[in-house]
Amino acid sequence: MTLKEVKIGQTATVVKINSTGPVKRRIMDMGITKGIEIFVRKVAPLGDPIEITVRGYELSIRKEDAALIDVK
Repeated sequence: MTLKEVKIGQTATVVKINSTGPVKRRIMDMGITKGIEIFVRKVAPLGDPIEITVRGYELSIRKEDAALIDVK
């Protein structure tokens, strides 16, 4: 399951980031690393971006990037 598939109001734990290079580095720089819990707050009306809470702060992430993050 990816972060893109998590429903609003659910919490998920990051298992893996399926990317390499600058994209993976950017995701990790936002605080999204293996083992961290992510709460999905809301999704924009057209579905992009997704607003999440990670490490105590709100973050908006594109669906394209959310699809690269495996969660459980």
